[in-house]
Amino acid sequence: MIFDALIIGGGVSGLQCALILGSAKDKSFFDHKKVGIIMHQKNSHLQNALFNNVLGLTPEKLGGEILTEGKEHLKELYSEIQQIENEKVIAIKQLNGTYEITTNKSTYLSKIVVLALNYSKPLTINGLEEYIIPHKKANIEKDRIQLLNQDHIIKKGLYCCGTIAGHRSQYAIAAGSGAAVATDILTLWNNNKHVKIHHKI
Repeated sequence: MIFDALIIGGGVSGLQCALILGSAKDKSFFDHKKVGIIMHQKNSHLQNALFNNVLGLTPEKLGGEILTEGKEHLKELYSEIQQIENEKVIAIKQLNGTYEITTNKSTYLSKIVVLALNYSKPLTINGLEEYIIPHKKANIEKDRIQLLNQDHIIKKGLYCCGTIAGHRSQYAIAAGSGAAVATDILTLWNNNKHVKIHHKI
């Protein structure tokens, strides 16, 4: 099987990207699309976070709860999105029209890859070395990194979102970044007609 889009990372930006893609499941341009997310959450900075300043979240919401609830949310509403758990990506290689994603347990092929990783060193995924640069919006003493990109695009078919795309480590920014990438992908699938997904009462 070849994925049409595979998200790497199950933190805020990755989960938000997956939720937006999943919410387009009834659109004609989404028909027969195969989307997955590699849910390696162990290194997510959400694990030790507490939130009081995010619209829609109750005060003192724990990041660990968000990770757990986000996976359940995705599973319950958008089961079409394949969740791949307990695997860590070790290499990405571009092939003819697709990307080969190698984990510690398996190998996947996808037409589009979304990197939704945190900005901590080291970035241990082989194949990304040439795109790693110092993070432009983090304190220099933190020694954070990002991937070189233009509006979330590293190169054709390879996207990034969240802090690894150069955004500040702020919940709402990370979520917005993931949503932006998802709508860009949906727009691409919709023959470049701009897409946004809303539900009405």
